[in-house]
Amino acid sequence: MAKPGRPGASKKKKGATVGSGGQGRQALEGRGPTPKAEDRSWHPAGKRKAAQERLAAAKGRGGASAGGGQQSRARSPKKNADTEVVSGRNSVLEALRAKVPASTLYIAARVEMDDRVKEALSLATKKGIPVLEVMRPELDRLTGENSVNQGIAITVPAYQYAHPLDLVSRAVDRGQTPLLVALDGVTDPRNLGAIIRSTAAFGGHGVIVPQRRSVGVTAAAWKTSAGAAARTPVAMAANLTQTLKALKAEGVFVLGLDGGGDIALPGLELADRPLVIVVGSEGQGLSRLVTETCDAIVSIPISSATESLNAGIAASVALYEVARRRAER
Repeated sequence: MAKPGRPGASKKKKGATVGSGGQGRQALEGRGPTPKAEDRSWHPAGKRKAAQERLAAAKGRGGASAGGGQQSRARSPKKNADTEVVSGRNSVLEALRAKVPASTLYIAARVEMDDRVKEALSLATKKGIPVLEVMRPELDRLTGENSVNQGIAITVPAYQYAHPLDLVSRAVDRGQTPLLVALDGVTDPRNLGAIIRSTAAFGGHGVIVPQRRSVGVTAAAWKTSAGAAARTPVAMAANLTQTLKALKAEGVFVLGLDGGGDIALPGLELADRPLVIVVGSEGQGLSRLVTETCDAIVSIPISSATESLNAGIAASVALYEVARRRAER
């Protein structure tokens, strides 16, 4: 008597199965040559290739010619001592418009292609600047973890400072009355960036920073200036006091900003003269030697509830007042 089978079990016929003879031969033949790394979608090289293809398509949408720029290479972005990184859409675009000699344009993968990014890509392509699409974490490492890079950055050579007296010559050559800002002990790059931006906005001709105990034109200053650093020259003074004396010899009046100044800004009578406005740090103010060198110390009237203004705001207020009084005359 046959034993009953298990429920759901299928009976298999022993012996050869029709059509199974080729399985062994296929196993012996192998799977063929291994695909290149860039042809494997899951491989890092394959992902970089796909990113480059997306970038090429994005450039096409932005109106850039496909063959105008250099082919981006699959490498991680690196910063060295001879370069600065400028990030942010306005800052990058202004730098490219001003023909700053950028070495590489970095675009984050899957970045939102607004008009600024499209124009930046177009300008970089026309200038032959290499364009490299990178993953967002790599771009964040390049620009600084706390930087808001908006998915775009460029590397530029270290800033080339002008000579302080050249700023006066440039203004005179244009038939304009020189208006400069000098910093005394300002160490915050955001203040420098804000002052550069205000100088450009109110018709100033340049900013002077001391070589020691002062901030220079760093990436943070570029960022805060919103691109104005590409249009407004910054000069470096080996010795600020001596530089101010040299400017006075050229007919430039030196005004220091200080809360205890003898002249209130609204009553300033020197606005139509060649001027350099000296701004001190928020904590220490103007140094003694710089104060003694100034032709006048000017104060900005503020509410008694506020102790002082930071350097960026104080410079902006003074520049506005000078520009306003010059426009009236």
